[in-house]
Amino acid sequence: MAIEVPPVAVIEEPTLNEKSDVYAEHTSSSANPVIESAEFALLATDIILINYEGVRIAARYIQEKLQSESYTPRTWRTHPLHICPSETYSPSDPLTKATLNWIFLISCLNFSFWSEKEGQPDRYGVEWREGWDRKEKVVWTGYWSLVAALNKALEEGIPITDPSFYSSELLCPDSLLAHIFRPAAQSNETIPLLTERVGIMREVGFILCASFGGSFQGFLEEFRNRHSSRGTALELVRMVVDTFPSFRDETWLDGRKVFIWKRAQILVAETWAAFFPASPTSRHPIFPGPAGPGIQHLTMFADYRVPQILHHLQILTYPPSLVRMLQAGTPLAPGSREEISIRAASIVAIERVRDEIIQMKDGSQTEGDLGDGVSSVLIDFYLWDLAKKIERGDQKIEGIDTAEMVPAHRTRSIWY
Repeated sequence: MAIEVPPVAVIEEPTLNEKSDVYAEHTSSSANPVIESAEFALLATDIILINYEGVRIAARYIQEKLQSESYTPRTWRTHPLHICPSETYSPSDPLTKATLNWIFLISCLNFSFWSEKEGQPDRYGVEWREGWDRKEKVVWTGYWSLVAALNKALEEGIPITDPSFYSSELLCPDSLLAHIFRPAAQSNETIPLLTERVGIMREVGFILCASFGGSFQGFLEEFRNRHSSRGTALELVRMVVDTFPSFRDETWLDGRKVFIWKRAQILVAETWAAFFPASPTSRHPIFPGPAGPGIQHLTMFADYRVPQILHHLQILTYPPSLVRMLQAGTPLAPGSREEISIRAASIVAIERVRDEIIQMKDGSQTEGDLGDGVSSVLIDFYLWDLAKKIERGDQKIEGIDTAEMVPAHRTRSIWY
């Protein structure tokens, strides 16, 4: 059913001074530096524009869909490949530690899944079951190939998510890791950046074993100790970035450091979602307060798919030259102005969508609404899932005007 969207007045693009005023509002020390960086980079690159009329129309569409599809943090548990913790949280429950280690390793390796053979049956994929509770096998591609590979290894009795195992070249040699990430029979590609993935596993596993008792749960315990059990989601992101060099998603633009922190933020967000309580009024076991206040201070996770769907929703406006590059499959170098612009624009755009949804709701929340307020995290989760459904042909956007779906940008990087 099409969603009826009332006529929206055309909102002109803010002037440079107006944009600068908006940027200045985010420069306090308590603000997420990712937002500050994105505001700066969007202006400095001057490549991509945010269509503020598109923001308003899409925000209403997204809000309607979140409500009609009952899309909440608990939706995380419905993905068939996810390992889910027990409903009743207990630090001593082995499933708690296992889930946290699984989330951590996936976040460490959650990068660079685009294929030179996009849309072709012989692209890199991993054959595994349709889900933990299903017997039928399918070939998983993209991000899900990573999840399937790790799940398959666990099913085969390989303790791949144990940091003491994957940090050890003796227990877990490179040849075993190559076997774990082996492609399906019909694939003519291997997993991208395997050498870099192996190096990251060794590094993060060593750090966890040397300083945090050999688990991500130990890392979280140290986080709670440092912050007297009152640490925020953003403080946890900062600790992840400070501790693990491979999570330090940062670059330089015009003499200024730009912070993006995609994988660090998604690690925290996935932890938040996995342990989100059944009752939104219950205390979150990882973050303090009802349902974990503070997640709203995180941004979206600047990757490939969400910028693609933001352009499709006419939230982002690309110049013709960039569209031609994307359609031609021209690689964008890490740290190039085009690449930074795409990621920065996506972060700012989701913040604007979030602000618009809050305005539509008058800042009020109802029980079971979006949990912990309207968050860029949940909007990102929804849009990423939507982009994958559109890619598979399972869903299309109806009721609002959309732009042509251009290919996602291609950048080989360990950051996303």
